[in-house]
Amino acid sequence: MAFDKDAIIASLKEASISDLNDLVKAIEDEFDVSAAAPVAVAGAAGGDAAAKDSFTVELTEPGAAKVKVIKAVKDITGVGLKDAKDLVDNAPSAIKEDVKEDEANDIKEKLEAAGATVTLK
Repeated sequence: MAFDKDAIIASLKEASISDLNDLVKAIEDEFDVSAAAPVAVAGAAGGDAAAKDSFTVELTEPGAAKVKVIKAVKDITGVGLKDAKDLVDNAPSAIKEDVKEDEANDIKEKLEAAGATVTLK
């Protein structure tokens, strides 16, 4: 079986965000690895040395008003309606990563106003 790196890269370029998210999860499960950046682990080892300055906004549960949450995710992320729906359907999912605390709190408020449960990490 030949390994065609160029074909894989071409496929990845055409994939949606939710497809790539599913791929990462499948690779993590299959090979028992984590896609977490080693820098984050090294930073966590420092303990109280520095305050956290970037956050990931995670949609934990879409809630009953799923359509409102999909619209909110679409507006926040700038992705298309299908990708926003996929993010909501695959909850828990990261809506935005590496955002400042103020922006993370604003996003959390918008999603909670739409009826979702949100976690900041």
